Amino acid sequence: RESQASPAFCADLVIHPPDMPTLGEGVLDWNKDGRVLTREQKQFYEKNGFIVIKNCIPQYELERYKHRFQEICEAPKGAYPEMTIMVDVSIAKSEFKEGAKAITKLQDFQNDEVLFDYCRYPAVVDTIKDLIGAPSSNLCAMHTMLINKPPDTGSLTSRHPMHQDLHYFPFRPADFIACAWTAMEKINRANGCLVVVPGTHKGHLLPHTYPKWEGGVNKAYHGIQDYDPSMPRLHVEMEAGDTVFFHPILIHGSGANKTEGFRKAISCHYANADLCKYIDIRGTTQEELSLEITDIARKKMERAGMDKESVQNFEIEYADIWRARARPVNGIRANL
Repeated sequence: RESQASPAFCADLVIHPPDMPTLGEGVLDWNKDGRVLTREQKQFYEKNGFIVIKNCIPQYELERYKHRFQEICEAPKGAYPEMTIMVDVSIAKSEFKEGAKAITKLQDFQNDEVLFDYCRYPAVVDTIKDLIGAPSSNLCAMHTMLINKPPDTGSLTSRHPMHQDLHYFPFRPADFIACAWTAMEKINRANGCLVVVPGTHKGHLLPHTYPKWEGGVNKAYHGIQDYDPSMPRLHVEMEAGDTVFFHPILIHGSGANKTEGFRKAISCHYANADLCKYIDIRGTTQEELSLEITDIARKKMERAGMDKESVQNFEIEYADIWRARARPVNGIRANL
């Protein structure tokens, strides 16, 4: 079953058994207004695992981010070795396209002062604090992305399999992690909006792997194993500046971009640095992915100037990659 999200927040979408624990039980208070969210908005997030806030980011800020993205795209290759710059697998296998039409995802922009302004934007930060902490909480930006979803080539590689973001993260507790994901232009089902399964954040982290798609799968685009497509889904259609905030266990993905234009969004995952700590994910369902991400990190080290032998002999803990990605948004790094 499928439906479309309301512009701001909807009536309760899911009904949980009365004994279902609340998020951040004993720490987060869902029964009072926050700094920017009402009690009803907070409770909607607690029950459904996401909430859409209209007009969260003004157009002039979005234009700054677009302009900066264009500058990065047009810079000489290797100009930003600390960033992870990706192209769609179908584009990578066909004719090379320069500039913004080649780059489909920019990750790890935490050291870029223009793009990091998004992570520090007060309306976003205050909302995040209402959801995973308190006004005095120390927040860290843990994962930054600007997504430039390309027009699909027909192979459907522009879609993103249904997944849970916690699969990528070696830090816990999950209830004190949240993502802010902002539409940089109108986003709908035609150009591949987000799809969420309300209430699944009350579950647990499921095993992930690469989906068996004929057209290929982009690097690190893991999806839930044996995902049940009959689960009730919601398409989150948004206007430029609208922001969806969601829990890291919420099952979500995005469809193929069936239009002729690129679809842009910018996002940041936050963690409450006072309460979250790194964990050892060896021996868990996350270990396979951690080896893949570590290999990507080694390649970035080579691009930054280290010789190949030194890189291969350099011992990397998975948590170290995330320590390097993390940047305080306010206050101190605390545990992260």
